[in-house]
Amino acid sequence: MQQYTGKSVYGGIALGKALIFHKKEGKVRRKHIEDVETEILRVDEAREKAREELQKLYDKAVIEVGEQNAMIFQVHQMMLEDQDYMDSIIYMIRNEQINAEYAVASTGDNFAELFSSMDDDYMKERAADVRDVSNRLIKILQGKADGSLLMDQPYILVADDLAPSETLQLDKTKVLAFVTRKGSTNSHTAILARMMNIPALIGVEYDENCDGKDAVVDGYEGIFIIEPTEEISDSMKEKQRKIMYKKKLQQELKGKENVTIDGRRIGIYANIGSVSDVASVLQNDAEGIGLFRSEFLYLGKDRFPTEEEQFQTYKTVLESMAGKKVVIRTLDIGADKQADYFGLEKEENPAMGYRAIRICLNQPDIFRTQLRAIYRASIYGTVAIMYPMIISVDEVKKIKGIVQSVKDELTLQGIPFNNVEQGIMIETPAAVMISDLLAKEVDFFSIGTNDLTQYTLAIDRQNPKLDFIYDSHHPAILRMIQMVIENGHKGGCWVGICGELGGDITLIEEFLRMGLDEVSVSPNLILSLREKVRNTDLKADRPKDK
Repeated sequence: MQQYTGKSVYGGIALGKALIFHKKEGKVRRKHIEDVETEILRVDEAREKAREELQKLYDKAVIEVGEQNAMIFQVHQMMLEDQDYMDSIIYMIRNEQINAEYAVASTGDNFAELFSSMDDDYMKERAADVRDVSNRLIKILQGKADGSLLMDQPYILVADDLAPSETLQLDKTKVLAFVTRKGSTNSHTAILARMMNIPALIGVEYDENCDGKDAVVDGYEGIFIIEPTEEISDSMKEKQRKIMYKKKLQQELKGKENVTIDGRRIGIYANIGSVSDVASVLQNDAEGIGLFRSEFLYLGKDRFPTEEEQFQTYKTVLESMAGKKVVIRTLDIGADKQADYFGLEKEENPAMGYRAIRICLNQPDIFRTQLRAIYRASIYGTVAIMYPMIISVDEVKKIKGIVQSVKDELTLQGIPFNNVEQGIMIETPAAVMISDLLAKEVDFFSIGTNDLTQYTLAIDRQNPKLDFIYDSHHPAILRMIQMVIENGHKGGCWVGICGELGGDITLIEEFLRMGLDEVSVSPNLILSLREKVRNTDLKADRPKDK
């Protein structure tokens, strides 16, 4: 038996044969060519065929994982149009008189190396995209088909890495889980895996001799076991059975209220990033959407989304939710979410830099376009707007001024709209400390515990070296949450949590005792939270203070 550990991308238990996927890339050999123009023509023809393949992949992805997650294949199409990339290929063919395959491979390696060397995590991820596009061109030039990863029997897919296109082409009826050496939790592949509900681990330094052997993946614990003992296999099967049984029981909670035994009620809402996520929201019986991350409308594009494009997206979500509240967070671009066309300068500390509401207030035309789209959509359901990264009352007053001017403009144009709740995210220590003043200006607070924790503890939550001291349960964080709830209620605001801490089952009772009104979590956590709430009795003895 061999046991390996990795980082979970998506939870779940899988038992089956391990199958190592070897990319059939082959070595691209350098060849001298005489007819340069014919070789360039081959590149043009390969590029056109690649466009067709990527469009088919995009169409398939839209159906399977939603438009937002399919956007990667449009990004790949844009890379085929990148002038610097194509110029480099053609220059090498002309100048060095080399074959197209080698020119593409060299250019792909050069560009991938450039991206990999960048400090920005988002740009680093683009290295994989360049390699994927380049490999596609090479396969076409070599006359190799873009085949799917197909097998007759179910299997656990093991690979050094998987490109987004390879992940999408997996036969989901056969793949039990996947395990890779490389990749990150923020890569496109990881996102697709989560959307496809495939248990997955990354960062697993597996041995090549695992191919064809019995294996177990525990996506909850981040464990990959080769040739497990009968005892371990039986225990994993039992764990899998219990999980499935619990999920079945939780389905019976649909339509039930989120009320404790002693009658205390809390709202349980869902976080989403795209229209496609609404299906999961409805399937898991959320009361509404507590966080619609609108910045995803801006990512994966080469231009700003138009007012009409945004309006249609918001309208679709509101209509689908059939009157249930939808809280839209205005764009939170910057930090780890970058879009080139914003023209943002590189920052030494982007998490504390030019981002979110700071961009909106400094570039009000972008902000006004989004606000107009939201207000136009408001007649199709119940919508609230939430503003991120607030640190002062002055910011809120400026926002309210812009909102009023947008409403006046729509009224003048005869465009109807409904009343819209105005709220802010409490995710900075500054906002916590003046929450009593902020409560007088808005209708609600939503506590963003992810950023609040990192700012309060002075710990970069994406730095694995600091995991040992990163503590989302730190007394300082819990005291801040309590303070915000109390100040919010005194000022007439309802208060929710939309950060990851809201889905922490171990804290939900404490949040209930604090008087929290709402949590917004990943859709798959809703029913388990409802179960916990309904089995809680606040009249029981209080836990000891931390």
